[in-house]
Amino acid sequence: MSLYQTVNPMTGDVVREYPTMKDEEVQPVLERAGAAFEHWSDTDVADRAAVLTRIAELHREHADELAQLMTLEMGKPVAQAKGEVELAASIYEYYAQSGPAMIADEELETSGPGRAIVRTAPIGPVVGVMPWNFPYYQVARFVAPNLLLGNTVVLKHAPSCPQQAERIEAMVAEAGAPEGVYTNVFATNEQVAQMIASPIVQGVSLTGSERAGTAIGEAAGRHLKKCVLELGGSDPLLVLAGADVPRAAKAAAVGRFANAGQACTAAKRIIVESQVWDDFVPRFLEAAKSWQCGDPMAPETRMGPMSSAAARDNLVAQVEDAVAKGAEVLVGGEVPEGPATFYPPTVITGVTPEMRAHQEELFGPVAVLHKVDSVDEAVAVANDTPYGLGSAVFTEDEAVADDVAARLQAGMVGINTTVRTAPDLPFGGVKRSGVGRELGRFGLDEFSNKKLINRK
Repeated sequence: MSLYQTVNPMTGDVVREYPTMKDEEVQPVLERAGAAFEHWSDTDVADRAAVLTRIAELHREHADELAQLMTLEMGKPVAQAKGEVELAASIYEYYAQSGPAMIADEELETSGPGRAIVRTAPIGPVVGVMPWNFPYYQVARFVAPNLLLGNTVVLKHAPSCPQQAERIEAMVAEAGAPEGVYTNVFATNEQVAQMIASPIVQGVSLTGSERAGTAIGEAAGRHLKKCVLELGGSDPLLVLAGADVPRAAKAAAVGRFANAGQACTAAKRIIVESQVWDDFVPRFLEAAKSWQCGDPMAPETRMGPMSSAAARDNLVAQVEDAVAKGAEVLVGGEVPEGPATFYPPTVITGVTPEMRAHQEELFGPVAVLHKVDSVDEAVAVANDTPYGLGSAVFTEDEAVADDVAARLQAGMVGINTTVRTAPDLPFGGVKRSGVGRELGRFGLDEFSNKKLINRK
């Protein structure tokens, strides 16, 4: 059986298989990326930006096709898939339009004699290891800034979305990128480690699990390579006294159940102050019930199947562990019959530290409700996790919201909103949610050489 397969999560059928690359193919791929870097890095930034503009246009021109491939390979409802394609296009467009000014020479004010500038220069070929849950968006936020900088990219996409991986490579080539500037590889984990060890490769970026991040980070450290890691999250959403409760309940449901809950920044733990508990919970449960599973190819469907049977099985085991240890299921929790990997919107409460659901990421449509008696307790519960990616605070008291935002151990905080993704907003976390930032100007800095040039 091939590692790279298109498996329809609605039927369980293997639609298409791809062979993994051979070990002897790794070095030639890297050498092509290294050779391409020599001329791509010397290409005028306006010409590199023009390639990004064309990549954005191709995403939009083929939006229906790209969305349907996403729905086929990982089950995202086609309406949400089209939204992701547009988001990816906007990222390429953003770096094409705003990136050149961001990497222009910066003159420093110095105390000594002479003149000093910082030049943002590329570093060389970089490797990206990308996940299945946002197949175009995740690639765009890694690829767009690096291609603008002048780096070349070798990209290993998730084994479950090979057709999308090929399609992205084809669009980059069609947009005018020379051979070797962007290469898709159906690589094994061992081959990725071989790439990181190569002196040709200068950096690696991973979006994925904590386990994968540990392996990539270890390899990068051993070989002194820059790495960016965007890993798991167990994001808290705090509903405090003074919150607009209907708004908070609706936002919490969208934040938890969109993409079948398969997002690092999903609102996984909903922490509700006791003053608003009785108002919030029934509203949230009703909102949860509205996220019913359906055919992801139907434009009206809000929640499709989970990406795979294995992903659903793990989620089921986490919920069953919690229930066996005393947690209560308020909504959902039953696996539907049939071949589709559906799991209904589920809400549990009474989760305690000895349960898997307390410390592990629930990567699916399961929300955990916590009742607290004070703002300080809400913050303590929110921070009681090894993760620190996103978070949200709902209250109309601006002073309280600002205070809580300052105290949350997270890379991103939304006030009266869940974490919002946009090309110009930095994205990343702290603790075991990873290191580094993507998007905005910060995405341009990660794999760049901030070269000092000092003239007397």
